[in-house]
Amino acid sequence: MPLAVEQQIQTVFAEQSRRVLATLIRLLGDFDLAEDALQEAFLAALRQWPEEGIPDKPRAWLVSAGRFKAIDQLRRRARYHEILQQQADALAAQAVVSMEEEQVGIEDDRLRLIFTCCHPGLAQEAQVALTLREVCGLTTEEIASAFLQKTPTVAQRIVRAKAKIRDAGIPYEVPEGEDLLSRLESVLQVIYLVFNEGYLSASADQPLRHDLGDEAIRLAELLNALLPEPQPEALGLLALMLLHHARRHTRLDAEGELVLLEEQDRSQWDREDIARADGLIRHSLSSQRFGPYTLQAAIAGIHAHAPSAQETDWQEIVGLYDLLHQHMPTPVVALNRAVAVAMRDGPEVGLKELERLMKAPALQQYHLAHAAVADMHRRLGNHQQAHRDYERALALTSQPAEQRFLRRRMAQLA
Repeated sequence: MPLAVEQQIQTVFAEQSRRVLATLIRLLGDFDLAEDALQEAFLAALRQWPEEGIPDKPRAWLVSAGRFKAIDQLRRRARYHEILQQQADALAAQAVVSMEEEQVGIEDDRLRLIFTCCHPGLAQEAQVALTLREVCGLTTEEIASAFLQKTPTVAQRIVRAKAKIRDAGIPYEVPEGEDLLSRLESVLQVIYLVFNEGYLSASADQPLRHDLGDEAIRLAELLNALLPEPQPEALGLLALMLLHHARRHTRLDAEGELVLLEEQDRSQWDREDIARADGLIRHSLSSQRFGPYTLQAAIAGIHAHAPSAQETDWQEIVGLYDLLHQHMPTPVVALNRAVAVAMRDGPEVGLKELERLMKAPALQQYHLAHAAVADMHRRLGNHQQAHRDYERALALTSQPAEQRFLRRRMAQLA
């Protein structure tokens, strides 16, 4: 196979495989059958495209090929089960549409898939795992690593979720009316978790995965477009992701190591994304129905508009964290507020606040909490204590880029 053609096919797979899978799930009504059909379709492409050329609409070709491969697979197994023959016949009857007609609804299929994966009939852990696996294409190992769980546990969770969708007849659709709004929170949560996996991936080779960030933003945009009326928190989440994504090209240095916000080259931040986010934040705040996503976006917006780290309006940020803590009174929000207080009032004041918060068991197991305490001691010149706290943080994170960053901090103290 010519190298250029092979590279083109690999590009199509990288860009289209999850979209093709979402459509095959809609057409076939079965996750496992659709996954097998996807693989068969790409194997067919590897055989045929080098000789016949890459089709004008490769996604539609793959969807059509995948469906017919699924029909063939069902018929091969039908000798053991009459129901499979009936299913194959039904799919074959539906397959008379042309490839152009088959594209109808394809753009919405991944959103339909998200609402299916986020159905309230599934446990939240299952919703997240299934969405990351089926919508984003993360491996089971990557999901387990991201959430510090055992791979067999996550694999079993995904298997059970698929079985429940099939056995309970959970519809593959975007809900309407009040049902849509009631399920919106879980969908936003899953989209943000997808974005966060791209923002700092569990992968050792790829600490930042811009493809996941792009996909989460695309899904949030599509979600906002399909909602019957603007929803402040859906707008707020999109704004928050845009603001973080605006800094994507400055978060790693030339050696691929993490760069802190205060040290990033602000001239390289994407001003178009920042401007888009500003409009979304204003819209959400003006509704008076905003929540945690919008407030986090407003905080990120202050950072985005500060000419430098030294000129950041920490007084405004502390005020926003006060409001955020009312909406979301979690230890992590309190931790972030304490760090902002330290930036406003000095590390000694911040350290006192952090030491009070560190009594919470949740923060004792949170590596960024120990890293924040270490940073206060570093700034105060308490290098031995800072070293001990960095060591605690290092022991609690398995993220390779974060581990390297903490080791560099410890080396700088030495």
